[in-house]
Amino acid sequence: MAPANQRHTIFLTPEEDRRLRKTFKDRLQKCRDLTGQPRVPTDPKTLSSQVIQADLLSDMGQTGRSDAVVAFPVGNPYPPCIVSLQDLQPIELADLLVDTHHRGRMLTVRRVSPVVKLQAYSWTVVQKIPSGETERLEMSLHKSKHGHDILESGNIFQIKEPYFTISDQGEPTLRIDHPSDIAIRKDTIPTERPFEVGDSTATIPDTQTPALPTKTPKEWKEEGNAALKQKDLLLAHSNYTQGIQLVTTDGTPKEDSTFDLFRNRAHVNLALNRLDEAKADALSALTNLGDDRHKELDSKSYSRAGIAAYNLGSFQEAKQFFEEQLKLSPNDKEATIRLKQAEKRLKEQETGSYDLKKIKASLLMGHRPVDAATFTRNVKIKDSPGRGRGLYVTCAIKAGDIVMAEKPFCVVWGHEAQALTAMTYDTRHDRIRVFPAGLAKSIVQKLSDNPSQVEKIMDLYGDYRGLDKQLIIRDSGPVIDTFQIHDIVARNAFGPGPAYTGRHQGEQGDSNASAGLWVMAAYINHSCIPNAKLEYIGDLMLIRATRSISANEEIFHSYEGSNDFDARSAALMNTWGFTCDCKLCEAEKADSPDVRKKRGELEKEADAFVQGETASGARRMVILKAKRLEKSIQETYDGERYKGLPRTALVSIQKWIAEASTR
Repeated sequence: MAPANQRHTIFLTPEEDRRLRKTFKDRLQKCRDLTGQPRVPTDPKTLSSQVIQADLLSDMGQTGRSDAVVAFPVGNPYPPCIVSLQDLQPIELADLLVDTHHRGRMLTVRRVSPVVKLQAYSWTVVQKIPSGETERLEMSLHKSKHGHDILESGNIFQIKEPYFTISDQGEPTLRIDHPSDIAIRKDTIPTERPFEVGDSTATIPDTQTPALPTKTPKEWKEEGNAALKQKDLLLAHSNYTQGIQLVTTDGTPKEDSTFDLFRNRAHVNLALNRLDEAKADALSALTNLGDDRHKELDSKSYSRAGIAAYNLGSFQEAKQFFEEQLKLSPNDKEATIRLKQAEKRLKEQETGSYDLKKIKASLLMGHRPVDAATFTRNVKIKDSPGRGRGLYVTCAIKAGDIVMAEKPFCVVWGHEAQALTAMTYDTRHDRIRVFPAGLAKSIVQKLSDNPSQVEKIMDLYGDYRGLDKQLIIRDSGPVIDTFQIHDIVARNAFGPGPAYTGRHQGEQGDSNASAGLWVMAAYINHSCIPNAKLEYIGDLMLIRATRSISANEEIFHSYEGSNDFDARSAALMNTWGFTCDCKLCEAEKADSPDVRKKRGELEKEADAFVQGETASGARRMVILKAKRLEKSIQETYDGERYKGLPRTALVSIQKWIAEASTR
């Protein structure tokens, strides 16, 4: 498990706390009461009124304050559909049951209204063809793809194993939590036509795909190039894919024009951060022909394969691709630079030796993320008695040395558009928590785009295991269990604080705190007496030993830095779900509540003293006052019980006395 250090605290008044709990509990009870009952058809006029009003308020910016904190319930997970569309049986709206997952079934509907877009979800009105029945369709948190709302990307929806339930607002709705549970295609009928109540004029059968005009691979390539010029990456990708499908069978090129389509799509995939596909496309674009023209094109393909491998952290593979590029283009300066960068990353990966001054200088110049490799050679994952798994050193580490360094799998800084901090009510534990929802969304997107990374992320600890760590591909894409991602993020995310972006720290507030997932560091367990600490240089996390660590010793750092035993214990239980049993906690637990209260009051007095008095040049009487305060705090500690343990309440005052005495 891992800490969200430096996380923002969002305070709720008792009234707000009760209101949130009541809202979500009432919805849960309503669902229980109605489970399995037949769906009652929704009045089309009511739906029409709701969507028009909500869309109008959205346009006017009145759907909520930009600084408002989003709140939603969690704790009722269900797995995504792992059945292919072709193996699902159709179902009608009229056959839906309330709060039921219709396993083995598939619902085809058409969007007939604008999409209402809110922070935590989007919704629209859909219609069943040819019956004309309408219903509300909602996509939860994971509602967008590369900045585009999924419900706006088409107007014919095939919903896999549809879940019909009651929304958080109390409305009957079709709800989609897993992006892989919806397949979308575009109809020839305009998507944004006016919402007409009871309209059933479409004649497209559910199982028939609208006919598309026949185009040649060259035309698809030209349309892809045009879309790329307009910076519409998703459309460019779609056009290149259409062209590739015309000239390949099972991915095997059948015409020379395929090489251009693969090469161009590799470029788009790099821009979309679809690194797995970018590398595969670049390699598929290789012609291996010896004339100058094809050598130049193959050089470009090797470059794109190398960049994809580099960004995936596969530096040895990237080095090989850049070497192949230089064989074809010996005078390519950019390839030479990239090869040297790959070699430097390999050295960092092997030795853990970093030019930290240069890295910090690059941050001052606004370069981010940090260009560095992950160093984990001196650590390994092992079972930790009573804690699940933990991280252990494989050799002795001196105090102050780097134990490991890691680049994040994913990080979202507070000043970025995708940053979103939410409040969640977990029905499993009746707890309200702060949750980095923007990070969870970004991780789902990254895994959907790069399925090679699924196993290492899904192997992290979470309360809900979902699909475990297996990679499942259905209908040309990976199946990602978003509830499993939620629990992994809740237990393993780190809060690195604001990003340094050059002249100033990145802005963040209650609703947009920075958060990231560093995979290996997530295995480090907590102790209130840690032997390591975290440092951040941009998005590079350094784990340093705070004392000498013996070979095969487990690494610990502190998830919660409060000196107040009761506050620290509550935070560890509420956020990470465990009670710490370290020796310091055992000693503090044995203290009476009155002793802990007195110690806390004295510590606050000591902190106020330190802030109000300058150690340099302090008068003798002031120093004596500090020593009396130190003595009072010491008396709250039982000498035998605290033998060899840190006395954290004394840290600030003892540091002040040492500095004053020296001067």
